[in-house]
Amino acid sequence: MTSATRLEMRRGFQAILPLTVAVVPIGLVFGAVAATKGLSPLEAMLMSALVFAGGSQFVAMDIWTHPASMAALGMAALLVNIRHVLMGASISRHMANFSGRQKVMSMLFLADEIWAVAEFRAREYRLTPAWFFGAALLFYAAWVLSGLTGALLGRLVGDPAVIAMDFVFPAVFVILIAGFWRGRRTGLILIGSGACALLVHRYVPGVWYILGGALGGVAIAALASLLKREVKA
Repeated sequence: MTSATRLEMRRGFQAILPLTVAVVPIGLVFGAVAATKGLSPLEAMLMSALVFAGGSQFVAMDIWTHPASMAALGMAALLVNIRHVLMGASISRHMANFSGRQKVMSMLFLADEIWAVAEFRAREYRLTPAWFFGAALLFYAAWVLSGLTGALLGRLVGDPAVIAMDFVFPAVFVILIAGFWRGRRTGLILIGSGACALLVHRYVPGVWYILGGALGGVAIAALASLLKREVKA
C-alpha cells in the first residue's frame, strides 16, 4: 500500500468518523430490539453484516413474527432500500477512477451516511477508491459491532423509547438533510415528500409510505426543475 493510498484512507476515516460515532447508538438500539424479538446475538450480528441497511433492519424487526414471513420481510426490505438505486446513480457520477469491480463493491457498502459524505467530498475533490473504502469499512465495522453489543445487552437496555434512544435514528437524518439544504426549493421537496408519506401511511397498510414519500419528493423536484427551465426560457 502506497503512502498516497494510506493518506486517502485516513481522510475517509476522518470524514465518516462523526457519523460513525452517531450510528453506534442506532446499532445498539437495533441489537436491543432484535434481542426482544428473540434473535440471538449471533443472528443480530449476521443480519447487520449481511443486510447492512438500518432502515430495512428496523422495519424487519417491526413486522417480525415467529415463524417469520420471508415474503413480507423481502417486500419491506425492497421498499425501504429502493432509494439505493437513486443514491447509487448519484454517486456513480463521481467514480471515474473506480474499476468495474470497485464500483460493484462500493455499492454493496453504500449507506445513507456513506453516500452523503462521499457526495460532500466530491464537491471539492476527486473521489478515490481508497477514500471511499476507508470511510465505508470504518462505518461498516461500527454498525456490525454495535448491533452485536446491543443484542448482548438487550435485556439491560429494555425499551429504547424509554431512554429516548429511538430518536437517534431520525436525528442523524436531520443532520444529513441539513448538509444538502439549498434554500426554499429543498424545503418544498421535503414538505412534499413528507406530506405524501403521511398520506400513504394514513390510507395504505404496510410500509408503502416509504415509497410514497420518495416518489412525492422526486415529483416535486422534477416539477421545480421544469418550472425553473420555463422561467429561464
